[in-house]
Amino acid sequence: MTSQRFDQNVFINCPFDSDYQPILRPMLFCVVFANKQPRLATERSDSGESRLDKICILISESKFSIHDLCRCQAARKGEVSRLNMPFELGIDYGLRRLGGGEMASKRFLVLDEKPFRLKQALSDINGWDPKPHENKPERAMTIVRNWLFQEASVDLPGGEILYGQYLLFEEWKYARSDHSRADVDAYEHFELIKAMQDWVNEQATSTQTST
Repeated sequence: MTSQRFDQNVFINCPFDSDYQPILRPMLFCVVFANKQPRLATERSDSGESRLDKICILISESKFSIHDLCRCQAARKGEVSRLNMPFELGIDYGLRRLGGGEMASKRFLVLDEKPFRLKQALSDINGWDPKPHENKPERAMTIVRNWLFQEASVDLPGGEILYGQYLLFEEWKYARSDHSRADVDAYEHFELIKAMQDWVNEQATSTQTST
């Protein structure tokens, strides 16, 4: 059974380490700005729930998915390749191909750090078009923006303007909080998304008032 918000949900499959946060946060902002709901494995913290079961539920509830496979390759000698993210892409693809009903309408965006690298590690996706973000936050946001504009028919400002809006949100996030800057930087994803939604709603209300 799919969520009532199936058309609004965007599942994001990506690394959650601190090095990736400068990429993830602008992407989250873009999704929220587009009036979509980001869905991440970190949003649910029930210790009694299987992580894989949780991920399968999130994927099945989301029409749109962003899969960043930039960390599926070992970065240094002796390091094990990280396969969770390509595995989750496989689950999503299987639902789209075999799930029937709404599942057939699922849409994916596949990201990587560099062009053409992913096809060497995951040759089964030859014919797909993974988008390289080069570890640049503004580029990652622009790729997500263009994809949502095309696949979700969402009217959004251009990438440069949208990234400027994200920077304004970052300033607002610190200014409105009575917590320390370090505490704000340590927001869990659900709290960060809530702050983004508050900012977007505040801007919409301000625009309506001024007109």
